[in-house]
Amino acid sequence: MIKLGVKELVEEANAHIVTHTVEEVMRMQAKDDVVLVDIRDLEELKELGTIPGAVHASRGMLEMYFDPTHGRHKPVFSEDKEFVMI
Repeated sequence: MIKLGVKELVEEANAHIVTHTVEEVMRMQAKDDVVLVDIRDLEELKELGTIPGAVHASRGMLEMYFDPTHGRHKPVFSEDKEFVMI
């Protein structure tokens, strides 16, 4: 069995990630086919506030929210949209 190390896992993930500038994300926020996803934890939201129009999905729960078979699934993640994690 071949196991991937952290470096290889990160490289593989980065091959599927698009990075945007703050300005690009601000422009994208107005598009109907884009959902901004605030992945900060609740403590950060309490301390720093929320991002207008963003859906909250803390990083530790993200996979569950995206999984339509999971009890914590959020229907917004079943929509045919681009999800921008911020």
